[in-house]
Amino acid sequence: MAEEFDGALLRRGDAGYEDARRATMWNAFVPDRFPDVIVRAASEQDAVRAVRLARDEDLRIGVRSGGHSWAGNHVRDGGMLLDLSALDEVTVDPDARRATVQPGKEGAALLKDLAAHDLFFPGGHCVGVCVGGYLLQGGFGWNGRVHGPACMSVEAIDVVTAEGELVRADATHHPDLYWAARGAGPGFFGVVTRFHVRVYERPKVVTQGVYLFDVDVLDEVYTWAAEIGPKVPRIMELMVFLHRDHEGAAELAVTGPVLAADDEEADEALAILDTLPVRDRAKLALPKVPVTMDDLYAGSHAIYPDDHRYAVDNMWTHAGAGELLPRIRAIADSIPAAPSHFLWMNWDAAGGPPREDMAFSVEDRTYLALYGVWDDPARDEQMVSWATDHMRAMEPLATGIQLADENLGRRPAKFVSDENLARLDAIRATYDPDGRFHPWMGRL
Repeated sequence: MAEEFDGALLRRGDAGYEDARRATMWNAFVPDRFPDVIVRAASEQDAVRAVRLARDEDLRIGVRSGGHSWAGNHVRDGGMLLDLSALDEVTVDPDARRATVQPGKEGAALLKDLAAHDLFFPGGHCVGVCVGGYLLQGGFGWNGRVHGPACMSVEAIDVVTAEGELVRADATHHPDLYWAARGAGPGFFGVVTRFHVRVYERPKVVTQGVYLFDVDVLDEVYTWAAEIGPKVPRIMELMVFLHRDHEGAAELAVTGPVLAADDEEADEALAILDTLPVRDRAKLALPKVPVTMDDLYAGSHAIYPDDHRYAVDNMWTHAGAGELLPRIRAIADSIPAAPSHFLWMNWDAAGGPPREDMAFSVEDRTYLALYGVWDDPARDEQMVSWATDHMRAMEPLATGIQLADENLGRRPAKFVSDENLARLDAIRATYDPDGRFHPWMGRL
């Protein structure tokens, strides 16, 4: 069977198997889970062949695009790991403002392709994040507050079903598959080989404001961030990072990247940072810093470096600062050395574009996430417990979680509405009655 693939097929025990397994994980904390078969697809037809092989050998399938799943959803015990990272073709129709993109295409690279046509797509925040998993779980990226979760810009998918058939799914053809693909994330029951997406006019001005504070103003900063959330212009992504500085002291970084049509619009957006009540106590104050998308990606890469071990957890909430502050103080007291950090991000879902009928259905006013980052395997359990236990303590204030930074194998949580989860189960029963595709690693 191996010779039928344009790419490669490796069975457990083959030379190169372990290197191939580890290569599917960006997180250096590779799980001790071992698929029976790894298929490294080199073509769309390889994806079809892989699913048919899995059907013939009764193998469950996990699918990888860019490998940025912190939890390694695609790496399971037994079954098949189907690696789509080599499928990265892009076509652009500038006049129609449409593009097609394969799952292994990095979002940052897609933005560069589109910029050549003065176009834009709300790609992921981090270098290396490929569009496959990103779009399936919703897509929480640059200017997502303007355009909504990136899956709202998906108009159709080409998908290999559990029967091994390549079909087009959209609002009128296989509409249930199309509905499920926009939000099911790692629980999706098909192999998407191509996304058909709307693209947008490229923002002409990229800038941001940055303020650094000692942790003694923690209460004031988070109280302000919570209160102004609904007033933050949608072209700004207001974030507060809690981390340790180079000397080991806890520090707050308030940053507001802005992607705007012109300088006037950018200045109007940045003005909201002037309302920060402790602005005069900043260790560093940069009210306006012209940047590029490359600069924004470089900044995110600095706090999410390659070749490190990660433990991650998150939650959506509309709780006020008064309710959240006791737990945030506990995080500040215990936070490990950088690049580990705690993220507060204003999202304000209610003020965004109307949401479409799709599986993606859990979001809220504020997004909170913990990122434990380390390089010594001896610290694995300590770091995993730090992220998981702190987020578990905040569960009473959560409305759900975002699949991008999920920790479902250790802390099951709500990632779609109850109604949508029931519909996903029903669609799975129709399209994947034998359970060919792995479900989520945990669920409520």
